[in-house]
Amino acid sequence: MSEKITVIEGPTPIFQEVRGLWNYGLLESHLQHDTILTELRAFDGFALVERCQQAWSNQEPISLEYRTEEGLPAQLPIVAAYCDETDEGDVIQLWLRLERDDIEIELEYDDEYDDEYDDDDDFDPLL
Repeated sequence: MSEKITVIEGPTPIFQEVRGLWNYGLLESHLQHDTILTELRAFDGFALVERCQQAWSNQEPISLEYRTEEGLPAQLPIVAAYCDETDEGDVIQLWLRLERDDIEIELEYDDEYDDEYDDDDDFDPLL
């Protein structure tokens, strides 16, 4: 059974794209993923980080469970967690794995190079 951290109340989490090369070390996989970050207020954020560490030490996944803006349940795998104590309470930062479902690759062919050599009878592509 997969461990979960559930957002019980409040708005849908705001997700930010994580930029930089360091995050690729978190997601070593044959699949393509992006890393996103969210910050949540928590009653005991340090206990939530401990739950993440415990799951990872047991080689088990742990996910963030939340409701989308449409009210539908959703889950994303947690790949890193950090808690900070503020004057307003604990704030937990969660780095999450977001799968790339739709990857588009656009290829263009530029025949301008070929046009340069169409008129050249002495052109030998092996030279």
